[in-house]
Amino acid sequence: MRLTLTALTLATFALGAPVLAQDAPTGDAAAGEKVFAKCQTCHVVADADGNVLAGKNAKTGPNLYGLPGRAAGSYEGFNGYGDSIKKLGESGFAWNEADFVEYVADPAKFLKAKLDDKGAKTKMSFKLTKEEDAKNVWAFLASLSPAAEAAPASN
Repeated sequence: MRLTLTALTLATFALGAPVLAQDAPTGDAAAGEKVFAKCQTCHVVADADGNVLAGKNAKTGPNLYGLPGRAAGSYEGFNGYGDSIKKLGESGFAWNEADFVEYVADPAKFLKAKLDDKGAKTKMSFKLTKEEDAKNVWAFLASLSPAAEAAPASN
């Protein structure tokens, strides 16, 4: 049975499915909540039932609920993604802390490098250039993610 589960796990990763188990965020979620005020102009964090967990229900950018492990450009119901971010997600890319931090520092540069395409473009014009702020926002988003809700309590 162990071999079957290992093979299934490897197959899941190979197919680019969202990763449910993420490394613990390195930032401070409480500090990230404060920094998220800069993000809420365009983004919201609203759960599957529509409850707004953070932000002001902005819809310029996609809902960031469940972002850790989600494929780029794939939030269902959001139609404002640019071609480059959709192409990145279609390649099997899923968000993790390191890539999020790099992306928010300079979205266009990130997409050009990840896609190896000098013509890659982004619709996200805002940059969160301080690495600590980006790590804190990631920790905040991760704290609101479904995986965080389902995680067992540690002793």
